[in-house]
Amino acid sequence: MIEKENRRLRVGVLGCGPIAQFAHLESCVKARNADLYAICDAAPDLLARMGATYEPQKIYDNYDEMLADPDLEAVIVATSDAYHVPMSIKALEAGKHVLCEKPIGVSIEEGLQLAEAVRRSGRILQVGHMKRFDPALEAARDFVRDDIGQIFAMKAWYCDSTHRYTNTDAVQPLPVTSKLARKPAGNPKADLRQYFMLAHGSHLVDTARFFCGDIVAVRARLLERAGAYCWFVETEFASGALGHLDLTVAVRMDWHEGFQLYGENGSILAKTFNPWYFRSSEVEIFHEKDATTRKPLGADGHFFRRQLEGLADTALNGAPMRGADVEDGLASIRAMVAIARSVERGERVELASVTGAV
Repeated sequence: MIEKENRRLRVGVLGCGPIAQFAHLESCVKARNADLYAICDAAPDLLARMGATYEPQKIYDNYDEMLADPDLEAVIVATSDAYHVPMSIKALEAGKHVLCEKPIGVSIEEGLQLAEAVRRSGRILQVGHMKRFDPALEAARDFVRDDIGQIFAMKAWYCDSTHRYTNTDAVQPLPVTSKLARKPAGNPKADLRQYFMLAHGSHLVDTARFFCGDIVAVRARLLERAGAYCWFVETEFASGALGHLDLTVAVRMDWHEGFQLYGENGSILAKTFNPWYFRSSEVEIFHEKDATTRKPLGADGHFFRRQLEGLADTALNGAPMRGADVEDGLASIRAMVAIARSVERGERVELASVTGAV
């Protein structure tokens, strides 16, 4: 049991759908330094069910009314992608900190608009790239920062599985749904290239940037075959390191995610699991200086709770931000747009030159 701190961030969750139920509501209840102060949803039946289950202090069916509550300090935006930017901007303008689900937007222009809103507000916006709070990956990141020296190359892969729902249905509770849920116009899965890139590619790109820094150019190819989508992305980092990113949806095998990273003073091999297992990555960190391999246990695999605690540490105590900020979110959008343009044009694309949507 995690011991609660005396001063805790008062958090409101916007959206009570599956991602909130599987990740964010529980995180607010379990966090050492945050409380589930309020929930908000347009569907009255869903709102009543989640209110009875998680017992927040306040329940709202109107977002503006929740934002007007002076005791509310932060908002988790757990809505469909199309609502991420406008709902985040509303919260910032109301003086609230924001934890926004990834991706923060679907276009570079949206990302720029949100970044400007963050600057104007003086508040914190953290993007829900929860893999940055995988304790084993954090240990690997510390090795990169402190000991590895110059990085040569990174090979990273994110391969969803044809069996992922069989696996996750066995470990997740049945989500509560509502016919009255508010949904964006159009079907977000109508364009599977865009949908898979936003849902999965955003994680892969952020992992690459987390370890190797800014991406400056990509050359991408896409193969669509037998219902699968496979992107191979040659990646250039600002440091001069080379990368290869593999995004495949879906492989005919178990969930397959991880990376290899080669550096001057060692290397890293990581295997990451389906996030709904709440299991930290298996990481091997090889130290060239004494020819030893170290494997952090990473016992606490609740990445979603840990990312909220990170936000609260920064908001309440001024701790350095450990999560992805709005500039990281914007950089992810740029990388995904560049990958899409490279596939379309069949050529190398620099991130600084792209505009538009994924």
